[in-house]
Amino acid sequence: MKGNFLENERVALFIDGANLYSAARALGFDIDYRRLLKVFSEKGRMVRAYYYTALIEGQEYSAIRPMIDWLEYNGFAMITKPAKEFTDAMGRRKIKGNMDIELAVDVLELAEHLDHVILFSGDGDFRRLVEAVQRKGLRVSVVSTIKSSPPMVADELRRQADDFIELSELAPLIARNPSERTPRPAVAANGHRDTEDYSGDAPSEHLMRSA
Repeated sequence: MKGNFLENERVALFIDGANLYSAARALGFDIDYRRLLKVFSEKGRMVRAYYYTALIEGQEYSAIRPMIDWLEYNGFAMITKPAKEFTDAMGRRKIKGNMDIELAVDVLELAEHLDHVILFSGDGDFRRLVEAVQRKGLRVSVVSTIKSSPPMVADELRRQADDFIELSELAPLIARNPSERTPRPAVAANGHRDTEDYSGDAPSEHLMRSA
C-alpha cells in the first residue's frame, strides 16, 4: 500500500461510511473491515477507528444491532444518528443523513492526541477540516478513488491532503473474498444472538447511506 507513514506515529481512522461504501462498490468490491483495521494498525499506533453512518427512521433496529455490536467489539467506534425524511420542491421523497459535523467535531477534539489522520471520504466539504487539522501540525491522508467514473474524490480535497491513498490500490489488502459467504444475524433458542462474523459485510448495506 502506498502512503507516507512514520514510525510510531499516533494514527486514527475516520470513516465516512456511506461515502466509502459507494467508492468501494464503484470499484466492484466489498470491504472486510477486520482486514482494513489490521492494515492501518500496522502503520502506526492506532488511537481510534471511527465509523459514521445515519440510520433510517423506522428501520428495524434488531436487524442492525448485531452488526453495530460486531464493529464495536472489533475495534470500531460507531457514530450514528437518525436520518431525516423530507419532500423536496418537486414533491420527491428524500432522505438526509449527513454525518459531516459529527466527523469534523471528533477529528478536531482528538487532534491533540494524534500525529496522522486517515480520512476515508472523497467529500469536498472536508477540505476546510483537513486544512484546519494541518494547521495544528497533523498530517492527513485521504482514502478514496479517482479510478471510478466519475471519480469519487473531490479534487480540492485530494489536493489539500498531505497524501492521497487510492482505494483501488488498497483493495487487495482490504477486500472481502467473494467466495466467502456473508453471515447474517442468528438468534439462539435462549433468545441470545449467536456470535457472528461481520468482517465481510458492507455496513452501508444495512445502515443508511448519507444523502
